[in-house]
Amino acid sequence: MAVRNEPAARERARECMAAAARAMNETRGPLSDAVHQQLAAGIPELRGDPALLELLRASTESNIETFLHFAQHAIPVEEIAPPTAALAYARRLAQRGTSSNALLRAYRLGQRGIVELGFAEVDRQAGDAEVAYLAAQMLHEEAFRYVDRVAQQVVTEYEAERERWLANRNSVRSAMLARVLDGEDVGVTVAETALRYRLRRRHLGLVLWNAAGAETAGALRDLESLAGAVARVARSGEPPLFIPHDGSLAWAWIAVPGEAGEPAVDDIRGVVTGAGPDLRVAIGTSASGPEGFRTTHRQALRAREVAVIADERAHPVTAYGAEGVRAAALVAADVEVGRELVAAALGALAVDDENAARLRETLLVFLGEGGSYLSTGRRLRIHKNTVKYRVDRAAEARGRPIDADRFELELALHACRWLGSAVLR
Repeated sequence: MAVRNEPAARERARECMAAAARAMNETRGPLSDAVHQQLAAGIPELRGDPALLELLRASTESNIETFLHFAQHAIPVEEIAPPTAALAYARRLAQRGTSSNALLRAYRLGQRGIVELGFAEVDRQAGDAEVAYLAAQMLHEEAFRYVDRVAQQVVTEYEAERERWLANRNSVRSAMLARVLDGEDVGVTVAETALRYRLRRRHLGLVLWNAAGAETAGALRDLESLAGAVARVARSGEPPLFIPHDGSLAWAWIAVPGEAGEPAVDDIRGVVTGAGPDLRVAIGTSASGPEGFRTTHRQALRAREVAVIADERAHPVTAYGAEGVRAAALVAADVEVGRELVAAALGALAVDDENAARLRETLLVFLGEGGSYLSTGRRLRIHKNTVKYRVDRAAEARGRPIDADRFELELALHACRWLGSAVLR
Protein backbone atom coordinates (compact mmCIF):
# COMPACT_ATOMS: atom_id res chain seq x y z
CA MET A 1 0.00 0.00 0.00
CA ALA A 2 1.32 3.44 -0.97
CA VAL A 3 0.92 5.61 2.12
CA ARG A 4 1.22 9.35 2.27
CA ASN A 5 3.45 10.43 5.10
CA GLU A 6 2.72 14.17 5.03
CA PRO A 7 2.15 16.09 8.30
CA ALA A 8 -1.65 16.14 7.87
CA ALA A 9 -1.83 12.39 7.42
CA ARG A 10 0.44 11.80 10.40
CA GLU A 11 -1.62 14.14 12.55
CA ARG A 12 -4.80 12.25 11.69
CA ALA A 13 -3.00 9.00 12.43
CA ARG A 14 -1.83 10.31 15.81
CA GLU A 15 -5.38 11.38 16.67
CA CYS A 16 -6.55 7.88 15.69
CA MET A 17 -3.91 6.24 17.87
CA ALA A 18 -4.85 8.51 20.81
CA ALA A 19 -8.52 7.64 20.34
CA ALA A 20 -7.66 3.94 20.25
CA ALA A 21 -5.61 4.29 23.45
CA ARG A 22 -8.46 6.16 25.12
CA ALA A 23 -10.96 3.47 24.14
CA MET A 24 -8.65 0.71 25.35
CA ASN A 25 -8.18 2.53 28.64
CA GLU A 26 -11.94 2.53 29.18
CA THR A 27 -11.96 -1.28 28.94
CA ARG A 28 -8.62 -1.71 30.67
CA GLY A 29 -9.82 -4.41 33.08
CA PRO A 30 -10.75 -7.09 30.52
CA LEU A 31 -7.82 -6.05 28.34
CA SER A 32 -5.37 -6.50 31.23
CA ASP A 33 -6.88 -9.90 32.03
CA ALA A 34 -6.33 -11.04 28.44
CA VAL A 35 -2.70 -9.92 28.39
CA HIS A 36 -2.09 -11.41 31.85
CA GLN A 37 -3.38 -14.79 30.70
CA GLN A 38 -0.99 -14.68 27.74
CA LEU A 39 1.93 -13.88 30.03
CA ALA A 40 1.06 -16.55 32.61
CA ALA A 41 0.89 -19.18 29.87
CA GLY A 42 4.07 -18.02 28.17
CA ILE A 43 6.42 -17.85 31.19
CA PRO A 44 7.12 -21.38 32.53
CA GLU A 45 9.08 -20.11 35.56
CA LEU A 46 5.89 -18.67 37.10
CA ARG A 47 3.68 -21.73 36.84
CA GLY A 48 2.41 -23.00 40.17
CA ASP A 49 3.43 -19.84 42.05
CA PRO A 50 0.24 -17.90 42.91
CA ALA A 51 2.09 -15.08 44.69
CA LEU A 52 4.28 -14.30 41.68
CA LEU A 53 1.34 -14.60 39.30
CA GLU A 54 -0.61 -12.07 41.38
CA LEU A 55 2.35 -9.67 41.31
CA LEU A 56 2.59 -10.20 37.56
CA ARG A 57 -1.10 -9.29 37.27
CA ALA A 58 -0.57 -6.04 39.19
CA SER A 59 2.51 -5.23 37.11
CA THR A 60 0.63 -5.95 33.88
CA GLU A 61 -2.33 -3.76 34.82
CA SER A 62 -0.15 -0.82 35.89
CA ASN A 63 2.10 -1.08 32.83
CA ILE A 64 -0.89 -1.13 30.48
CA GLU A 65 -2.41 1.89 32.22
CA THR A 66 0.88 3.81 32.03
CA PHE A 67 1.46 2.87 28.38
CA LEU A 68 -2.04 3.89 27.30
CA HIS A 69 -1.61 7.31 28.96
CA PHE A 70 1.78 7.59 27.28
CA ALA A 71 0.28 6.78 23.85
CA GLN A 72 -2.84 8.92 24.36
CA HIS A 73 -1.17 12.11 25.56
CA ALA A 74 2.17 11.99 23.67
CA ILE A 75 4.18 12.06 26.90
CA PRO A 76 7.96 12.26 26.26
CA VAL A 77 9.43 8.81 26.82
CA GLU A 78 12.21 10.30 28.99
CA GLU A 79 9.55 11.19 31.57
CA ILE A 80 8.23 7.64 31.83
CA ALA A 81 9.09 5.74 35.02
CA PRO A 82 8.21 2.11 35.77
CA PRO A 83 4.99 1.71 37.79
CA THR A 84 5.44 0.81 41.46
CA ALA A 85 3.87 -2.61 40.92
CA ALA A 86 6.32 -3.33 38.08
CA LEU A 87 9.29 -2.57 40.32
CA ALA A 88 7.79 -4.72 43.09
CA TYR A 89 7.45 -7.61 40.64
CA ALA A 90 11.08 -7.23 39.54
CA ARG A 91 12.29 -7.20 43.15
CA ARG A 92 10.29 -10.30 44.03
CA LEU A 93 11.71 -12.20 41.06
CA ALA A 94 15.20 -11.26 42.25
CA GLN A 95 14.46 -12.44 45.78
CA ARG A 96 13.11 -15.76 44.51
CA GLY A 97 16.16 -16.31 42.36
CA THR A 98 13.99 -16.44 39.23
CA SER A 99 15.98 -15.66 36.10
CA SER A 100 15.77 -12.14 34.71
CA ASN A 101 14.74 -13.85 31.47
CA ALA A 102 11.28 -14.27 33.01
CA LEU A 103 11.17 -10.53 33.61
CA LEU A 104 12.20 -9.59 30.09
CA ARG A 105 9.95 -12.21 28.55
CA ALA A 106 6.95 -10.65 30.31
CA TYR A 107 7.68 -7.32 28.62
CA ARG A 108 8.22 -8.89 25.20
CA LEU A 109 5.00 -10.91 25.42
CA GLY A 110 3.15 -7.94 26.89
CA GLN A 111 4.29 -5.71 24.05
CA ARG A 112 3.07 -8.24 21.49
CA GLY A 113 -0.27 -8.65 23.27
CA ILE A 114 -1.05 -4.95 23.66
CA VAL A 115 0.01 -4.20 20.08
CA GLU A 116 -2.26 -6.92 18.68
CA LEU A 117 -5.20 -5.60 20.70
CA GLY A 118 -4.25 -2.05 19.74
CA PHE A 119 -4.24 -2.85 16.04
CA ALA A 120 -7.80 -4.14 16.30
CA GLU A 121 -8.92 -0.96 18.10
CA VAL A 122 -7.15 1.25 15.55
CA ASP A 123 -9.11 -0.45 12.77
CA ARG A 124 -12.33 0.39 14.60
CA GLN A 125 -11.32 4.03 15.17
CA ALA A 126 -9.81 4.81 11.76
CA GLY A 127 -11.79 6.47 9.02
CA ASP A 128 -9.78 4.96 6.18
CA ALA A 129 -7.10 2.34 5.52
CA GLU A 130 -4.29 4.88 5.13
CA VAL A 131 -4.91 6.42 8.56
CA ALA A 132 -5.25 2.95 10.10
CA TYR A 133 -1.91 1.87 8.64
CA LEU A 134 -0.07 4.95 9.91
CA ALA A 135 -1.76 4.78 13.32
CA ALA A 136 -0.87 1.09 13.69
CA GLN A 137 2.72 1.87 12.76
CA MET A 138 2.83 4.65 15.38
CA LEU A 139 1.32 2.39 18.03
CA HIS A 140 3.94 -0.24 17.32
CA GLU A 141 6.74 2.32 17.56
CA GLU A 142 5.37 3.76 20.82
CA ALA A 143 5.05 0.29 22.33
CA PHE A 144 8.66 -0.44 21.43
CA ARG A 145 9.87 2.85 22.94
CA TYR A 146 7.88 2.28 26.13
CA VAL A 147 9.11 -1.29 26.64
CA ASP A 148 12.69 -0.34 25.83
CA ARG A 149 12.57 2.45 28.42
CA VAL A 150 10.76 0.62 31.21
CA ALA A 151 12.40 -2.80 30.76
CA GLN A 152 15.83 -1.22 31.11
CA GLN A 153 14.82 0.37 34.42
CA VAL A 154 13.16 -2.72 35.88
CA VAL A 155 16.16 -4.88 34.98
CA THR A 156 18.39 -2.39 36.79
CA GLU A 157 16.08 -2.66 39.80
CA TYR A 158 16.15 -6.47 39.54
CA GLU A 159 19.94 -6.57 39.52
CA ALA A 160 20.25 -4.15 42.44
CA GLU A 161 17.74 -6.14 44.50
CA ARG A 162 19.45 -9.41 43.58
CA GLU A 163 22.76 -8.06 44.87
CA ARG A 164 21.14 -6.77 48.09
CA TRP A 165 19.28 -10.01 48.63
CA LEU A 166 22.31 -12.21 48.05
CA ALA A 167 24.48 -10.04 50.29
CA ASN A 168 21.99 -10.28 53.12
CA ARG A 169 21.34 -13.98 52.62
CA ASN A 170 25.05 -14.76 52.31
CA SER A 171 25.86 -12.84 55.50
CA VAL A 172 23.32 -14.96 57.42
CA ARG A 173 24.54 -18.14 55.78
CA SER A 174 28.19 -17.28 56.34
CA ALA A 175 27.64 -16.63 60.04
CA MET A 176 25.85 -19.95 60.48
CA LEU A 177 28.39 -21.75 58.32
CA ALA A 178 31.22 -20.55 60.56
CA ARG A 179 29.40 -21.90 63.60
CA VAL A 180 28.75 -25.27 61.97
CA LEU A 181 32.35 -25.62 60.77
CA ASP A 182 33.61 -24.72 64.26
CA GLY A 183 31.53 -27.57 65.64
CA GLU A 184 29.32 -25.36 67.78
CA ASP A 185 26.28 -26.99 69.31
CA VAL A 186 23.69 -25.40 67.05
CA GLY A 187 20.46 -27.20 66.34
CA VAL A 188 20.61 -29.07 63.05
CA THR A 189 17.20 -27.78 61.98
CA VAL A 190 18.17 -24.19 62.80
CA ALA A 191 21.41 -24.58 60.85
CA GLU A 192 19.64 -26.13 57.87
CA THR A 193 17.14 -23.28 57.77
CA ALA A 194 19.87 -20.63 57.77
CA LEU A 195 22.05 -22.48 55.26
CA ARG A 196 19.10 -23.52 53.11
CA TYR A 197 20.83 -26.88 52.84
CA ARG A 198 20.13 -30.19 54.58
CA LEU A 199 22.93 -31.49 56.79
CA ARG A 200 21.47 -34.92 57.54
CA ARG A 201 22.71 -36.62 54.40
CA ARG A 202 25.89 -37.38 52.45
CA HIS A 203 28.07 -34.47 51.31
CA LEU A 204 30.93 -33.82 48.93
CA GLY A 205 33.00 -30.75 49.79
CA LEU A 206 34.52 -28.54 47.09
CA VAL A 207 36.85 -25.58 47.02
CA LEU A 208 36.71 -23.69 43.72
CA TRP A 209 38.95 -20.85 42.62
CA ASN A 210 40.23 -18.86 39.71
CA ALA A 211 43.96 -19.50 39.43
CA ALA A 212 44.46 -16.20 37.58
CA GLY A 213 43.11 -14.37 40.63
CA ALA A 214 40.28 -12.64 38.74
CA GLU A 215 38.02 -10.98 41.34
CA THR A 216 34.85 -9.95 39.57
CA ALA A 217 31.17 -10.75 39.83
CA GLY A 218 31.57 -12.67 36.59
CA ALA A 219 34.38 -14.76 38.10
CA LEU A 220 32.16 -15.78 41.01
CA ARG A 221 29.31 -16.60 38.65
CA ASP A 222 31.68 -18.85 36.71
CA LEU A 223 32.60 -20.65 39.93
CA GLU A 224 28.96 -21.03 40.93
CA SER A 225 28.12 -22.42 37.49
CA LEU A 226 31.05 -24.81 37.78
CA ALA A 227 29.83 -26.01 41.18
CA GLY A 228 26.46 -26.72 39.61
CA ALA A 229 28.10 -28.65 36.76
CA VAL A 230 30.08 -30.77 39.23
CA ALA A 231 26.84 -31.43 41.13
CA ARG A 232 25.28 -32.78 37.96
CA VAL A 233 28.27 -35.05 37.35
CA ALA A 234 27.87 -36.29 40.93
CA ARG A 235 24.15 -36.99 40.22
CA SER A 236 23.12 -34.67 43.02
CA GLY A 237 19.76 -33.67 41.65
CA GLU A 238 19.74 -30.29 43.42
CA PRO A 239 21.80 -27.07 43.52
CA PRO A 240 24.91 -27.10 45.73
CA LEU A 241 25.42 -24.94 48.78
CA PHE A 242 27.71 -22.27 47.34
CA ILE A 243 29.48 -19.77 49.61
CA PRO A 244 31.82 -17.14 48.11
CA HIS A 245 34.95 -16.73 50.23
CA ASP A 246 36.38 -13.82 48.29
CA GLY A 247 36.29 -12.53 44.74
CA SER A 248 38.04 -15.54 43.22
CA LEU A 249 37.52 -18.32 45.78
CA ALA A 250 34.43 -20.18 46.92
CA TRP A 251 33.42 -23.15 49.04
CA ALA A 252 30.66 -25.54 48.04
CA TRP A 253 28.92 -28.65 49.28
CA ILE A 254 27.11 -31.10 47.05
CA ALA A 255 24.47 -33.51 48.29
CA VAL A 256 25.35 -36.89 46.77
CA PRO A 257 23.05 -39.92 46.62
CA GLY A 258 23.65 -42.31 49.47
CA GLU A 259 23.92 -45.32 47.18
CA ALA A 260 26.39 -43.71 44.75
CA GLY A 261 30.13 -44.15 44.95
CA GLU A 262 32.67 -41.36 44.72
CA PRO A 263 32.20 -39.24 41.57
CA ALA A 264 34.70 -40.10 38.83
CA VAL A 265 37.53 -37.58 38.93
CA ASP A 266 37.98 -37.90 35.17
CA ASP A 267 34.37 -36.80 34.62
CA ILE A 268 34.81 -33.83 36.95
CA ARG A 269 38.08 -32.94 35.27
CA GLY A 270 36.30 -32.82 31.92
CA VAL A 271 33.73 -30.38 33.31
CA VAL A 272 36.38 -28.15 34.89
CA THR A 273 38.60 -28.10 31.81
CA GLY A 274 35.62 -27.19 29.66
CA ALA A 275 34.65 -24.34 32.00
CA GLY A 276 37.88 -22.39 31.45
CA PRO A 277 41.67 -22.70 31.60
CA ASP A 278 42.04 -20.79 34.89
CA LEU A 279 39.40 -22.62 36.94
CA ARG A 280 40.45 -25.13 39.59
CA VAL A 281 38.58 -27.45 41.94
CA ALA A 282 39.73 -29.29 45.06
CA ILE A 283 37.51 -32.09 46.32
CA GLY A 284 37.15 -33.94 49.61
CA THR A 285 35.78 -37.45 49.97
CA SER A 286 32.07 -37.86 50.54
CA ALA A 287 30.90 -38.14 54.16
CA SER A 288 27.58 -38.13 55.99
CA GLY A 289 25.83 -35.90 58.50
CA PRO A 290 27.02 -32.68 60.15
CA GLU A 291 30.40 -34.18 61.01
CA GLY A 292 30.80 -35.41 57.44
CA PHE A 293 29.93 -31.90 56.27
CA ARG A 294 32.94 -30.62 58.24
CA THR A 295 35.24 -33.49 57.32
CA THR A 296 34.80 -33.31 53.55
CA HIS A 297 35.35 -29.54 53.72
CA ARG A 298 38.61 -29.91 55.65
CA GLN A 299 39.79 -32.45 53.11
CA ALA A 300 38.94 -30.14 50.22
CA LEU A 301 40.91 -27.34 51.90
CA ARG A 302 43.94 -29.63 52.28
CA ALA A 303 43.65 -30.73 48.68
CA ARG A 304 43.62 -27.07 47.66
CA GLU A 305 46.81 -26.44 49.64
CA VAL A 306 48.45 -29.12 47.52
CA ALA A 307 47.21 -27.50 44.30
CA VAL A 308 48.23 -23.99 45.35
CA ILE A 309 51.75 -25.12 46.21
CA ALA A 310 52.02 -26.99 42.90
CA ASP A 311 51.06 -23.69 41.21
CA GLU A 312 51.35 -23.98 37.43
CA ARG A 313 51.81 -27.75 37.65
CA ALA A 314 48.56 -28.22 39.53
CA HIS A 315 45.91 -30.41 37.96
CA PRO A 316 42.54 -28.82 37.12
CA VAL A 317 41.07 -31.12 39.78
CA THR A 318 42.85 -32.17 42.97
CA ALA A 319 40.89 -34.85 44.80
CA TYR A 320 41.81 -35.65 48.39
CA GLY A 321 40.91 -39.27 47.77
CA ALA A 322 43.24 -39.61 44.78
CA GLU A 323 46.33 -41.74 45.22
CA GLY A 324 49.05 -39.81 47.04
CA VAL A 325 47.13 -36.58 47.72
CA ARG A 326 46.80 -37.31 51.45
CA ALA A 327 50.56 -37.88 51.62
CA ALA A 328 51.23 -34.71 49.63
CA ALA A 329 48.92 -32.77 51.97
CA LEU A 330 51.04 -33.85 54.94
CA VAL A 331 54.15 -32.55 53.20
CA ALA A 332 52.34 -29.36 52.14
CA ALA A 333 51.78 -28.47 55.79
CA ASP A 334 55.51 -27.61 56.01
CA VAL A 335 57.09 -27.32 52.58
CA GLU A 336 60.61 -26.67 53.89
CA VAL A 337 60.58 -29.84 55.96
CA GLY A 338 59.01 -31.64 52.99
CA ARG A 339 61.82 -30.49 50.71
CA GLU A 340 64.38 -31.88 53.18
CA LEU A 341 62.51 -35.19 53.36
CA VAL A 342 62.39 -35.47 49.57
CA ALA A 343 66.10 -34.76 49.26
CA ALA A 344 66.97 -37.33 51.94
CA ALA A 345 64.66 -40.01 50.53
CA LEU A 346 65.40 -39.58 46.82
CA GLY A 347 68.97 -38.37 46.56
CA ALA A 348 69.73 -37.45 42.95
CA LEU A 349 66.12 -38.29 42.00
CA ALA A 350 65.05 -35.06 43.74
CA VAL A 351 66.11 -33.00 40.71
CA ASP A 352 63.55 -30.95 38.82
CA ASP A 353 64.12 -32.21 35.30
CA GLU A 354 62.28 -34.38 32.80
CA ASN A 355 64.48 -37.46 33.12
CA ALA A 356 64.25 -37.56 36.92
CA ALA A 357 60.48 -37.02 36.72
CA ARG A 358 60.13 -40.03 34.38
CA LEU A 359 62.17 -42.23 36.73
CA ARG A 360 60.19 -41.07 39.78
CA GLU A 361 56.83 -41.75 38.12
CA THR A 362 57.91 -45.21 36.95
CA LEU A 363 59.22 -46.07 40.43
CA LEU A 364 56.03 -44.85 42.13
CA VAL A 365 53.82 -46.95 39.83
CA PHE A 366 56.16 -49.94 40.28
CA LEU A 367 55.83 -49.75 44.06
CA GLY A 368 52.07 -49.37 43.78
CA GLU A 369 51.88 -52.48 41.58
CA GLY A 370 53.65 -54.57 44.20
CA GLY A 371 56.97 -54.65 42.39
CA SER A 372 55.55 -56.20 39.20
CA TYR A 373 57.40 -55.18 36.06
CA LEU A 374 54.61 -56.55 33.87
CA SER A 375 51.77 -54.70 35.68
CA THR A 376 53.77 -51.50 35.72
CA GLY A 377 54.41 -51.79 32.00
CA ARG A 378 50.72 -52.23 31.34
CA ARG A 379 49.80 -49.14 33.35
CA LEU A 380 52.48 -46.99 31.73
CA ARG A 381 52.11 -48.65 28.33
CA ILE A 382 55.78 -49.48 28.04
CA HIS A 383 57.67 -52.79 27.82
CA LYS A 384 58.50 -54.56 31.07
CA ASN A 385 62.21 -54.41 30.19
CA THR A 386 61.90 -50.62 29.97
CA VAL A 387 60.32 -50.66 33.43
CA LYS A 388 63.23 -52.71 34.83
CA TYR A 389 65.75 -50.38 33.25
CA ARG A 390 64.09 -47.31 34.76
CA VAL A 391 63.69 -48.86 38.21
CA ASP A 392 67.39 -49.81 38.23
CA ARG A 393 68.33 -46.31 37.14
CA ALA A 394 66.12 -44.84 39.88
CA ALA A 395 67.72 -47.00 42.56
CA GLU A 396 71.15 -45.99 41.28
CA ALA A 397 70.28 -42.30 41.36
CA ARG A 398 68.81 -42.67 44.83
CA GLY A 399 72.01 -44.20 46.09
CA ARG A 400 70.41 -47.16 47.92
CA PRO A 401 67.95 -50.02 47.23
CA ILE A 402 64.31 -49.13 46.78
CA ASP A 403 63.36 -51.33 49.74
CA ALA A 404 65.35 -49.12 52.10
CA ASP A 405 63.21 -46.60 54.03
CA ARG A 406 60.22 -47.63 51.96
CA PHE A 407 57.70 -45.40 53.78
CA GLU A 408 59.77 -42.24 53.33
CA LEU A 409 60.47 -43.20 49.71
CA GLU A 410 56.77 -43.48 48.81
CA LEU A 411 55.88 -40.34 50.75
CA ALA A 412 58.58 -38.42 48.88
CA LEU A 413 57.49 -39.78 45.50
CA HIS A 414 53.87 -38.81 46.13
CA ALA A 415 54.97 -35.35 47.24
CA CYS A 416 56.96 -34.91 44.03
CA ARG A 417 54.04 -36.03 41.88
CA TRP A 418 51.57 -33.57 43.40
CA LEU A 419 53.74 -30.68 44.62
CA GLY A 420 56.29 -30.57 41.82
CA SER A 421 59.11 -28.08 41.89
CA ALA A 422 58.16 -26.79 45.36
CA VAL A 423 59.86 -29.83 46.92
CA LEU A 424 62.54 -30.43 44.28
CA ARG A 425 65.99 -29.00 43.75
